Amino acid sequence: MPLDDAYFDYPHRSYGMDHDYYDWSMLVDRKPVNWPGGKPLALWVNVALQFFPLNQRGRPFSPPGGMTTAYPDLRHFTLREYGNRVGIFRILRALDQFKVRVSFAINSCLAERYPYLIRRVVERGDEILCHGWDMDTPHYGGQDKREEAEVVARSLDMLRDATGQPVTGWISPGRSQSPHTPELLVSNGIEYMCDWINDDMPYQFRTPAGEITAMPLSIELEDRFIIMHNLHSETEYADQIIDSFDCLYTEAGEQGGRLLALNIHPWMLGQPHRIGKLEEVLRHITSHHGVWSASPGEIRNAWRAAQ
Repeated sequence: MPLDDAYFDYPHRSYGMDHDYYDWSMLVDRKPVNWPGGKPLALWVNVALQFFPLNQRGRPFSPPGGMTTAYPDLRHFTLREYGNRVGIFRILRALDQFKVRVSFAINSCLAERYPYLIRRVVERGDEILCHGWDMDTPHYGGQDKREEAEVVARSLDMLRDATGQPVTGWISPGRSQSPHTPELLVSNGIEYMCDWINDDMPYQFRTPAGEITAMPLSIELEDRFIIMHNLHSETEYADQIIDSFDCLYTEAGEQGGRLLALNIHPWMLGQPHRIGKLEEVLRHITSHHGVWSASPGEIRNAWRAAQ
């Protein structure tokens, strides 16, 4: 049977997409960006500090990287806990060794469960992003807006109180959003979100509550995605990051500033058999003089100034 004509009746239709959240554009056609100091490439390294409940509900979907075997899944639970207790310190040593700026995306419940970890992060003075409540509290289509609003407000209130930072950045657990998430973030003082990964550079995103900046934090280059999801080796992880850096660095010299955004997990790269590959990546990147290592807030501000 032919499809009913109503099947093709969209509430909004425009070139390249069927929504008006942001202006569609080709990256090569945009105004070139110059990063501070004339550096062609901005480097953003984000460390995800996460909590996966042992008794996860997995509703309406299981959290990426969460428990996978019958309760109690101690094998995966203790590995995630290892990252917050052991692996994180290897990560920090590697980042400090190569003088790389870092941000921390933190599940707010860690303020209660790992106060020593929060203190260590706060003492460093690095930028902190809210990573939602925990990895088993997703934001999703069909979620009651009032319920989601409560989770957003509770997560931000807890993290701001625990860290003393304004916390203006957000990454949803599993990077999942409902249609209301960006609006709720703006209403709660969030200036940029990292869930949308459809670009290599920041862009402005419209919501009923005002604009928010989409800061693309690549999944394709994420350690968990490459090693756990794609089943590639640690060596292949390093190769892919280095290849991406080389490509973006060349493009930046020809077309204007570019952004290399890396999301890493202490329970993944903080392992003794993997930390050397992170060091290899950082050694290659920092050997180039045209790299501006910065926090996401600094990158956002520089990008906005260039517009």
